[in-house]
Amino acid sequence: MEKLSNPQVTIDTIKKYGFDFQKKYGQNFLVDAHVLNKIMDAAELTPEDCVLEIGPGFGTMTQYLAERAGKVLAVEIDDSLIPILNETLQEYENVKIIHGDILKLDIQRLIINENAGMPVKVVANLPYYITTPIIMGLLEQNIPISSITVMVQKEVADRMQSGPGSKDYGALSLAIQYYSMPYIVANVPPNCFIPRPTVGSCVIRLTRYDTPPVSVQDEKLMFKLIRASFNQRRKTLVNGIGNAAEVPYTKEDAVSALKTMGLSPTVRGETLTLEQFAELSDILADFVTETVR
Repeated sequence: MEKLSNPQVTIDTIKKYGFDFQKKYGQNFLVDAHVLNKIMDAAELTPEDCVLEIGPGFGTMTQYLAERAGKVLAVEIDDSLIPILNETLQEYENVKIIHGDILKLDIQRLIINENAGMPVKVVANLPYYITTPIIMGLLEQNIPISSITVMVQKEVADRMQSGPGSKDYGALSLAIQYYSMPYIVANVPPNCFIPRPTVGSCVIRLTRYDTPPVSVQDEKLMFKLIRASFNQRRKTLVNGIGNAAEVPYTKEDAVSALKTMGLSPTVRGETLTLEQFAELSDILADFVTETVR
């Protein structure tokens, strides 16, 4: 079969199956060979690699993945795409199509069964409406993954790799940078997709850290503090922490901790680095320890 990266082949496939794009699944199929090759290069695939692809669509990217990787696990939620994938990928014996919802799938078990529990590479054109839950789920659950190379909405990619003080910097930036090293590979215009999305797109690669770049006593507490700090962006960090139900600290606790760090009580969360949030978390965790004593 001719490659689906040829837009006419995709159009013919749509007509052949009478396929209707489902808005609820955020379906925008990539049909640009140049961009697909950039994604393959960025993912640094070898015949030894097992790849997890999320939302293969018609199998356009899957065809490219199958030619470079040893095995491809393609997870598709849309019932109507399964028979199409069975046809478009019939030449590729190293592809396994899995009909299911990636947010409900036991990925850990899948990797144990299909790759002996060894780390996989995630490569995907992600549905934009659930990009963050998918990526954070993969990172937070300690699933064996060496890298994630994905197409996402440009503004989300900007948030993932932004630093303190920028308008895009927030809880997502800190979470992504705690677990991985983000690198923007390429910006992708709407005309590379069928149908065209209304927003700009971007390929980003997240290289998973073996050990996070900062050490923190209580990872969960640190992320509670981060979320509290950005829930009310215009407020000071002290007010954010004091007003957050999930954080067991008062404004006075926050002021005291910031003083220990040599920071002003009027500082805002968006000015703190990941290292500073880890330090703040450790200081506040010690407050609880002192109270218990």
